[in-house]
Amino acid sequence: IKVVISLIIMKVAASILAAVIASASSFVVQPQNTRRADTFLFARKPFITGNWKLNPTTKKEAIELATGIANSVSDSSPGDVALFVPYPYLESVEAAVDGKVTIGAEFITAEESGAFTGGVSPLMLQSMGIEWALAGHSERRTLNGESDEEINKQCLMLIENGMNVVLCIGETLEEFEKGLVGSVCAIQLKKNLAGVTAEQMKQVTIAYEPVWAIGTGKVATPEIAQDVHKVCRDIVADMYDHGVAHECRILYGGSVSPESVDGLMAKPDIDGTLVGGASLDDSKFGRIINFETAEE
Repeated sequence: IKVVISLIIMKVAASILAAVIASASSFVVQPQNTRRADTFLFARKPFITGNWKLNPTTKKEAIELATGIANSVSDSSPGDVALFVPYPYLESVEAAVDGKVTIGAEFITAEESGAFTGGVSPLMLQSMGIEWALAGHSERRTLNGESDEEINKQCLMLIENGMNVVLCIGETLEEFEKGLVGSVCAIQLKKNLAGVTAEQMKQVTIAYEPVWAIGTGKVATPEIAQDVHKVCRDIVADMYDHGVAHECRILYGGSVSPESVDGLMAKPDIDGTLVGGASLDDSKFGRIINFETAEE
């Protein structure tokens, strides 16, 4: 009898102990799962792009420049590379880079066909194998008088035809000095992306280009650029959601050089560059393509 009673007592004690342990475990602080943050941090592959504008002068020069740039791209290059070139050079440059660089157009006409002398439609570009185009570059806004409504039409037409767009936004020096950067970027983003769905944002890359820094040699410091990029990402999050904002690549454009690229690319919200003058020099652009980040 004593043996039976002892066994019963032992079983009861074991059950009570197990219950206490299970209850206590609910109060233990579990380690945070940081994988989501890491995924967001590294999901955006760097994107280095060049905009040739009205350059170079001849087809021969364009092919030589494109070949030199393509030779700078290797398996160890840290990101994707694209060149936006004048219409006459698209096919020649596309052949010269041999698949190592994506080739895009500098602008489009937001029409499929018709009496639009000088226009080039997305469908024409697609027939040549071109899948990318710029929209809203500051020079198109100022010199060509393109409105936010026109830029929105361009974005929608590119997206609806399955193409990708780099939407350029940015403020003037006067707007920057008056502290209107956030307001200007918000207005341009909301107007230029009107009608673009969250799913379609996968076809959109944003390029922040402070107008006062384009072609002037002036460069927003990495800290200034990072602050504005963060503002832009917050605006996109407000327009869509945080997932879309985290996935959207935001490039910096404005007199980017081999000397400034490393500092810019070290910032968490700067995902790449839209390079003007330096993209006309294969050596300089090659250095920008193969930017270096400080070791952690």
